[in-house]
Amino acid sequence: MTAARERLLTRPFLLASTSHFLHALAFNLYLHLSGFLMTIGATETAIGLIFGATGAAAILTRPPMGRVMDLRGRRVLIRAGGLLHVVVCALYLTVHVVGLWLTLVRVAHGVAEAMLFTSLFAFASDIVPASRRIEGIALFGISGMLPVSLGSVLGDLLLRHAGGASASSYRLLFAASVVLATGALVASLPLAEPPREVGGAPPRGMLAAFSQRDLGPLWFGGAIFATCITAPFTFFATFVMTEHLAPAGLFFSCYSLAAISLRLFFGRLPERFGPKAVLLPAMGAVAVGLFALVFARTPLTIGLAGVIAGMGHGFTFPILLGMLVTRARPAERGAALAIFTALFDVGALLGNPLFGVVVRGLGYRAMFAVSAALMVTGTAAFAISDRGRN
Repeated sequence: MTAARERLLTRPFLLASTSHFLHALAFNLYLHLSGFLMTIGATETAIGLIFGATGAAAILTRPPMGRVMDLRGRRVLIRAGGLLHVVVCALYLTVHVVGLWLTLVRVAHGVAEAMLFTSLFAFASDIVPASRRIEGIALFGISGMLPVSLGSVLGDLLLRHAGGASASSYRLLFAASVVLATGALVASLPLAEPPREVGGAPPRGMLAAFSQRDLGPLWFGGAIFATCITAPFTFFATFVMTEHLAPAGLFFSCYSLAAISLRLFFGRLPERFGPKAVLLPAMGAVAVGLFALVFARTPLTIGLAGVIAGMGHGFTFPILLGMLVTRARPAERGAALAIFTALFDVGALLGNPLFGVVVRGLGYRAMFAVSAALMVTGTAAFAISDRGRN
């Protein structure tokens, strides 16, 4: 059977994509959580610490979850993480004040996120044909990109329907997240454990997977990408508010639509021309999109910057992930994927303070220039360090 005829849209793939989409949509409703926290008396400092606890929990949880996947399989984490997600979303209905209970709920939310997205991407990587791995991962990733824009819009509609941004109005949003998480859990229940390759070496552990020589450049490339995209994802909303520009949704809509369109219509390019032949221009496109924000002052230029950066994202993430799955030992793919997905939490922890300092000292446009320069430098360093490898 030729690679072109190998199926991607199998029943397990569609069920996993549905589960991922619903889980991600529930998670992205919490883009509005900072508004709820302010209504119950949280300061900006407290909000930052509470969100930081979520990120820290996700970072610390992913590596041991990868070890569990390599020993016990993917399905156990998909189901356990799905159940925890339902419980956590319901627990937000019990939050009335800023305190220890809220922090514990947020930590549990970070753990659920780490369990789910690590295990679901590992599952998808296992079931797509090896000859179409990057295309399959890119297609699966759409189920996580759509909720980025839909979650914010749905949250706005729910809050408007409930009567505005009061503490009681957010109860409807939390209830909706419970429904979505429950639907995601139900969709994942029929998933069977993917078959494992027979005769390979046993898993050596997280440290061995992390120190595997040919994976080092991928850790670096992923960390650079994750850190640089923190600039628009964290600071773009306040940038357009400060300079009275087009709504932030314009940039992110163009960004996500460009990434999704590229994956839908040109997803076969990496396998056709070679992963790195497409990856390096994609990483360059991210840098160009970030640099375009230095000069963006109209809706057209903001939308164009979003399209360019989104096209870069559309290929950078799945190609890096596909190369990782190919290079990692089959028995250690869970560990490798856990480390890779943790890089995006690490990137946020590194990028937020770095770019925040630049904003305070030099302004938003200088911050976008710094992020673009970092992306260019990082891409060049990645290309040199990974030279000679497929």
